[in-house]
Amino acid sequence: MATRKIYDNSSITQLKDEDRVRKRPGGICGSDGLEGCQHAVFEILSNSIDEAREGHGKVIRVSVFGDHSIEVSDEGRGCPVDWNEREGRFNWELVFCELYAGGKYHNEADENYEFSLGLNGLGACATQYASEWMDVEVLRDGFRYTLRFEKGRNLGGLKKEPVSARKTGSRHRWKPDRDVFTDVAVPREYFTDTLRKQAVVNPGVTFLLDYQGQKDSFFYQNGISDYLRERVGAPAGDETEESAAGYITQPVFRQAERRGRDREDKPEYKVRLSAAFCFSQTAAFCEHYHNSSYLEHGGSPDKAVRSAFVSALDGYCKQNGKYQKAETKVTWPDISECLCFVSSNFSTATSYENQTKKAVNNRFIQECMTEWLKSQLEVFFIENKAAAEAAAAQVLVNKRSRETAEKTRLGLKKKLSGSMDITTRVGKFHDCRTRDINRREVYIVEGDSALGACKLARDSDFQAIIPVRGKILNCLKADLDKILKNEIITDLVKVLGCGIETKVKKGAASFDLSALRWNKVIICTDADYDGFHIRTMILTMLYRLTPTLIEQGYVYIAESPLFEITHKDKTAFAWSETEKEKVLEGWGHPKGVSVNRSKGLGENEPDMMWLTTMSPETRRLVQVTPEDAALTEEVFDMLLGDNIAARKTFIAEHGIEYLELADIS
Repeated sequence: MATRKIYDNSSITQLKDEDRVRKRPGGICGSDGLEGCQHAVFEILSNSIDEAREGHGKVIRVSVFGDHSIEVSDEGRGCPVDWNEREGRFNWELVFCELYAGGKYHNEADENYEFSLGLNGLGACATQYASEWMDVEVLRDGFRYTLRFEKGRNLGGLKKEPVSARKTGSRHRWKPDRDVFTDVAVPREYFTDTLRKQAVVNPGVTFLLDYQGQKDSFFYQNGISDYLRERVGAPAGDETEESAAGYITQPVFRQAERRGRDREDKPEYKVRLSAAFCFSQTAAFCEHYHNSSYLEHGGSPDKAVRSAFVSALDGYCKQNGKYQKAETKVTWPDISECLCFVSSNFSTATSYENQTKKAVNNRFIQECMTEWLKSQLEVFFIENKAAAEAAAAQVLVNKRSRETAEKTRLGLKKKLSGSMDITTRVGKFHDCRTRDINRREVYIVEGDSALGACKLARDSDFQAIIPVRGKILNCLKADLDKILKNEIITDLVKVLGCGIETKVKKGAASFDLSALRWNKVIICTDADYDGFHIRTMILTMLYRLTPTLIEQGYVYIAESPLFEITHKDKTAFAWSETEKEKVLEGWGHPKGVSVNRSKGLGENEPDMMWLTTMSPETRRLVQVTPEDAALTEEVFDMLLGDNIAARKTFIAEHGIEYLELADIS
């Protein structure tokens, strides 16, 4: 019998020293996987960036080695690591061995770091604790200080030696520990993306990367202004080539400073705002940075931009009569579709959502940025009438296109879907009784005669029938509007129940796989030229309008036998010449055997139809694969499409193979 575990006062324990990170890295780094390992890299990089932003050094070097160890070095003042009289301890112990210890808690008071990435005094210590080993070298005050850590513990204390050179700076090299992180192979793309972003928001600072011998350099003299032009496609500093970049409006750069507080009883702090934006026909993006940290999830700045741009553009359209009568106002999606925007803000007090710094939620930052952007946009629209006209016109085009598309989508959804009971809405469709989707099958058959035979032969409990009446439209060549005016096609789509998608915009909102009414969609046509042609047309329709049904394996072809073989009271069916020969050999090639081409579906007796085509026990179904459908479309395009040269070549090379299908008597 298992011993019962007791939960009492002795059950509560505390993680101490390096175990606070090594056993629970997600609490500080956000994850125990690769993302957490990458965040630890950024913590060390942040300290070097803070130094460069304060004017101490203009080059930051990052190296990644084959053993996955990483080195970051800078030309800053060098982290203080010697004895701290006030704390009664060495600073290196506080920085590398104590969480919540650092030099950035009083930015507003002493302004050692007016605007810093590091705030919490966690990064250097957390990265050290999470490393297999870490070597630290600091140059300052005429000395070289060195430290060695392994598995979160210091070895040998602080080593200090005088140096004659007047250089200053810090160098950290460490190897992320696989006992802490599940993956420590930080990819090159992380470093190139991170360093490029940091170069964008730290103008004039050069970031050098050496990733196992692959070298890169990142530098933006004018920060977000140069970056915006690069993203849109214009050369930095080019004020004239609008058309080259597809500009609707020329890039604009604005900056300002504000002071305020998040709540009346909270201390006042400073915010430095900067933004670069333009409206473009070829690009659209919106990025935010705070204290040079990329805000993947935005937060306050993102809310401010949405509010300011919607308010300013809606106000412009109202004041200048751009709206049509009773037209709804513009929305953020209409604007974001043609807006290129980058903000880079700094504040002396910052409230990040968590230690990973992917969003800020300061109330004052949101309020002051909203007010500032609205006023800047209003002035910009007044001073640049042509740009305002062009921006508003494009946003209204986006809006009206979105609304038209939404109306079309809803109309299609209403037209092509509905309740399970569609018998009265689709002519000559014969439903089955079961509502169990896992059992339901629909046969798409060729014409009214086949409909009659299949209707008599089917098991009406789970098998439904819909005939293709007349020639189905070539969905390969026709546009969507024409396709959806074809009654045969719309009836088929209604019966399927899942709506449509297109290869251009796959997964469109009008398509819902969960609404499919069938477990199997079975194409059943005669085994002759006309039957093959109709089958191909139906396959092409499904490939064009509902490709997911093919990809997910819902579409089948019911193979009709080619031969009916009879001898006395015996009857057999063969689906090929080879099978026919096997049947005859099995019967010993008796005299009086009759071998006839199988009749069309409409001419079969119900019991024969059930036996050969509809019984799950004896029928032959071929599941259509995406490769089958793609090949069908390719051949169909060649034979019935616009490529006349390819069609002539095919007929010349292969025409003789199909002579037996032609009536040449």
